[in-house]
Amino acid sequence: MTGWLAIVGAVLGLVAGSFVNVVAYRVPLRKSVVRPRSACPACGHEIRARDNIPVLSWLLLRGRCRDCGSGISVRYPFVEAGTGAAFAGLALLLGPSWALPAFWWAAAVAIALTLTDLDVKRIPDRILLPGAAVTLVLLGAAAFLDGEPMAWARSAGGAAAYFALLFLVALAARGGFGFGDVKLGLLLGAVLAYRSWGVLAVGAFAAFAVGGLVAAGLLVTRRAGRKDAIPFGPAMVVGAALALAWGETIAGWYLG
Repeated sequence: MTGWLAIVGAVLGLVAGSFVNVVAYRVPLRKSVVRPRSACPACGHEIRARDNIPVLSWLLLRGRCRDCGSGISVRYPFVEAGTGAAFAGLALLLGPSWALPAFWWAAAVAIALTLTDLDVKRIPDRILLPGAAVTLVLLGAAAFLDGEPMAWARSAGGAAAYFALLFLVALAARGGFGFGDVKLGLLLGAVLAYRSWGVLAVGAFAAFAVGGLVAAGLLVTRRAGRKDAIPFGPAMVVGAALALAWGETIAGWYLG
């Protein structure tokens, strides 16, 4: 059963990844994510349905527009494949659980926010706030259907706790820490705490560890200066992914 869920998740993730690309590109530009249809930015021709199959179409077209031959960024198939892998991994992690749709939804939202933070150094409320709200609703329904009502209470508490922690960090940083990152704690805190408090703790620690390592690497290689803004959202998402995969093991080892 879990294997079939992983296959279904991979397919859904590929489709979701295609839409995530659209959201990440259009929302910062304040454009609709529904209309108009996707088009080549170079020649303006609408992308045909057969050229919009995740990953496969990019490979068949050799990364170029069918009409004008302009190059299509390799980021698009990478995001699609990455989202598919994330969905499959979550299916393997959770198995046949009612919480799986909530985790899939949260993963897609987190990937979209990672892309916008890397592109424009901003975490748009138009993606984050509805994404976090829907995640909490789906997790509440899952907790009821799985017969684990305390899981939702823990999830809501985790969202509040991660938000509060990051809010204190932002106050201490005096402008050196974006409030978008603080609000991202609502989404990630809800998902991590649904698993356990230990997973949430590992995810928060991993976020700062990854963020610190990336910042140090950028400074050492002089790709960023001390006053440059370095997106922290991607580090939070990577930390959350690491915690979901190995958080229980790490927390158990540390407490032991």
